[in-house]
Amino acid sequence: TMEINDSSWEDFILVGFSEYPKAEFIISLFVTGFYTMTLAGNMAIILVSILDSQLHTPMYFFLRNLSFLDISFTTCIVPQMLVNIWSGHKTISYVGCIVQYSVALALGSIECVLLAVMAVDRYVAVIWPLRYATIMHQQICHLLAATSWLSGFANSLFQSSLAIILPLCGHHHVDHFFCEVLVIVKLSCVDTGSTESKMLIARLLIIVVPVYIILTSYACIAGTVVRIPSAEGRQKAFGTCASHLMVVLLFYGTIMFMYLQPKNNYSQNQGKILALVYTIVAPTMNPLIYSLRNKDVKRAMRKVIWKDLVERRHERY
Repeated sequence: TMEINDSSWEDFILVGFSEYPKAEFIISLFVTGFYTMTLAGNMAIILVSILDSQLHTPMYFFLRNLSFLDISFTTCIVPQMLVNIWSGHKTISYVGCIVQYSVALALGSIECVLLAVMAVDRYVAVIWPLRYATIMHQQICHLLAATSWLSGFANSLFQSSLAIILPLCGHHHVDHFFCEVLVIVKLSCVDTGSTESKMLIARLLIIVVPVYIILTSYACIAGTVVRIPSAEGRQKAFGTCASHLMVVLLFYGTIMFMYLQPKNNYSQNQGKILALVYTIVAPTMNPLIYSLRNKDVKRAMRKVIWKDLVERRHERY
């Protein structure tokens, strides 16, 4: 037992894409570019929605939460990944690995619930437009956001605590570019069937329940939009939901494919590529989808940038 405990505290080796050195370098450039865009795009969304008083609405409050989540999620994974690729060491400490998979799992879980909350917000906006401000008041928005964060951390605490107690018996080669909880569980030298079953139930709850809420909300929205007599009214109602729906499809499409498919259909390389999509590509796309499709965000960005330019000109003269 002592040997197992001692070996468990060794550093982990993140294999990543090291079997393809040329591809790994190209991937590192691709990841650096997307990470820079994620930081810039999401910071822009946060700043613009705070600085422009017209964007002090429930939709943009939740969007700020989503942008902050995306920045945190990619920052939890990308810098360590790039250091490992460029330094060639490929190591992460035992504690660092636990922190990484716990935080990544928490933030991914929060996003699952937050996207469902945002679907409910769009449902209220389309179904009860005149009562929207009364229903989605500040306290309820803060309560819904807090529910997303608490449920995400609770899910991570449950799954991470199951993973931490498993003996690794010296298995420290992680066939991934970051410490992902399911990959760490597979390193264990004991039967993990019971642990994986409990984790699957937790994943089903945190993925399937929000998906059900999203689908139900959009089914009701679609039913209402179809009954709107004017084409302009239908287009406006659909426009308020289109950005959110695109983000949902991108995020849930990859995450469900990764975590809810049978084990015998799963290839580790396929898993790494899908992980690149939901950890690096999706957080970059969110601000692009919202800013390019949304007139309010584009107007606010122009207003903030123009105000900044005018102030600089006054300072200069």
